Amino acid sequence: METVRRHYKNPPVVEALAAEVNAKWSTDSYRAIVLLRAHHEPTSVFRYYRAADLCYVSSLHDGMNLVAKEFVAARDDEQGVLVLSQFTGAARDLTEALVVNPYDIRQAAGALAAALQMPPSEQRVRMQSMRRVVSQFNVYRWAGRMLVDAAELRRKERMSGRLTHLSYAEV
Repeated sequence: METVRRHYKNPPVVEALAAEVNAKWSTDSYRAIVLLRAHHEPTSVFRYYRAADLCYVSSLHDGMNLVAKEFVAARDDEQGVLVLSQFTGAARDLTEALVVNPYDIRQAAGALAAALQMPPSEQRVRMQSMRRVVSQFNVYRWAGRMLVDAAELRRKERMSGRLTHLSYAEV
């Protein structure tokens, strides 16, 4: 419990970095980073996604796929750029995202710069493609695929059981 209290007494590293960036780049009418540490309802989250110029999912292991897909689903204006870690499962599906190795700082920085400078026409083409993927590969298709995969696994197990049984019978 003491470590939890200490965690909240001292600003976390992310908050300190955000404050440093804001001190350097913010103006009276512009804040470079808006960091909101709280629970947000889906309607609020979608408003944030629509207001963002880009979404960077920097997962080091397969994860945060829902964030990437929510960002794409929220962008009915067909604008914004998705920058994805190559380690996310979403990177295999959302091929129009800018895919980076998050361990490669130069590559990630280059992708973020490219995202911020990307023309609206290119954003639109990329986002349209990703929105098609998200709408086609929804939870129903995912569940169906899981059932098909489970049935195939069961069929293979039965076949290998038969082969094992037959080989024992011949001995």
